[in-house]
Amino acid sequence: MLGREGILVGKQRCSRLWAQAGLQVPRTRRRRRIAGSRPRPLAPSMRNAVWSYDFVFDACANGQQLKCLTIVDEYTRECLAIDVSGSIRSARIIEVLSRLISVHGAPRYMRSDNSPEFVSSALLKWVASEKIESALIDPGKPWQNGTNGFKRKSRDECLAMEWFRNRIEAKIVIDDWRRHYNEVRPHSSLNYDTPLAYRQRLESSSTSAVIARTEWS
Repeated sequence: MLGREGILVGKQRCSRLWAQAGLQVPRTRRRRRIAGSRPRPLAPSMRNAVWSYDFVFDACANGQQLKCLTIVDEYTRECLAIDVSGSIRSARIIEVLSRLISVHGAPRYMRSDNSPEFVSSALLKWVASEKIESALIDPGKPWQNGTNGFKRKSRDECLAMEWFRNRIEAKIVIDDWRRHYNEVRPHSSLNYDTPLAYRQRLESSSTSAVIARTEWS
């Protein structure tokens, strides 16, 4: 982020200043994986290949419970939506997915765990009608879900850092953080690009390739 401002500084110096200011986020201990298990089946090879969805839970100061539906494109790492409510059933999941598909197009696979909301007959029928295949993770293997790392970041950088007075405030703050995650926060797996910039670069490359083929023909 300093590099974007034209400030040249090494990563090691940034790390020293970061630690000196006490900005380190406590590292969570990762669960051991069973030897020979695959990290994630159906690894995405392009945008809209695999969307992952899952739930994150929290609570407000007034006692209202928060249930957050997170939807992430595994290839671009872009968080497409965080729907915040007290209760989210399959009908609401379908509504959110329909809105996203109208904007981004439909994914080939939807990855999730075996939560009742994700294996409901209504949702499975809708997914089939949209010609989307389901990719359920194996029971007891949460690391196979593409939103696993995103959920940890949302917990460390948003939910654990904020104090929500009510559900309305939570919706506004969480969506602000989602936009920051997509548009400002650099992602190490994207060569320190943002998910939005990475997606735009992919779209630009695809458009340029189409134009080049047209001119060649």
